[in-house]
Amino acid sequence: MSTPNTTTSAPGLSAADCGLAKIESVLDLLAGIFIFGLMLIGIVQILGRQLFNVPLEGYVDLVELSMATFAFLGAAYCQRLGGHVRMELFVSKMPLRMRWIAESFGTIVALIVVAVLVVYGWDHTMRAYEFGDSTIDAEYPVWPSKMIVPVAFSVLWLRLLVQLIGFARLSAQPDAEQVAVPLIESVEEQATHEIHEAFGDVDEDHV
Repeated sequence: MSTPNTTTSAPGLSAADCGLAKIESVLDLLAGIFIFGLMLIGIVQILGRQLFNVPLEGYVDLVELSMATFAFLGAAYCQRLGGHVRMELFVSKMPLRMRWIAESFGTIVALIVVAVLVVYGWDHTMRAYEFGDSTIDAEYPVWPSKMIVPVAFSVLWLRLLVQLIGFARLSAQPDAEQVAVPLIESVEEQATHEIHEAFGDVDEDHV
């Protein structure tokens, strides 16, 4: 996971990491709230149908629209923590400089892909808004759900940009302090951090 520590040798990069981390945490919290809300709606749907024979109108549509929230809002947060699928078994065996160069290359590719997704996601949202696209059953407008994609991926793009700067810095100075980059951890270290996170006593240097 990244290390947004304001006392590092790269205070500007660390500050950018910290500021972006706050936005990512808010988006991840929103994703969790939507998941919880969807669970409540599911309970209302089940009780209404089973007890009163009154199903919730547009329930399927609500489920479809809410899926984008927990599918995309947490993407940047996951990227910051290095929680996505990474070829760590291969990368971790490289010499330090080669490791950071490889990480830089992979991040550049990701930046290009995410930038394309942002552009086309925005265009798709605007088409849905202009044409009045709606769900089939309850006819809820779908553009707010589609808007989540370019918004979430824009934050992800910024996270990738910050990480690219961090990787480029380490490529030039392999022994420098690792700032704003996901750290490669052993299984024991990952388990320890997960335990700390579960009990809410995470060290700020590992947030």
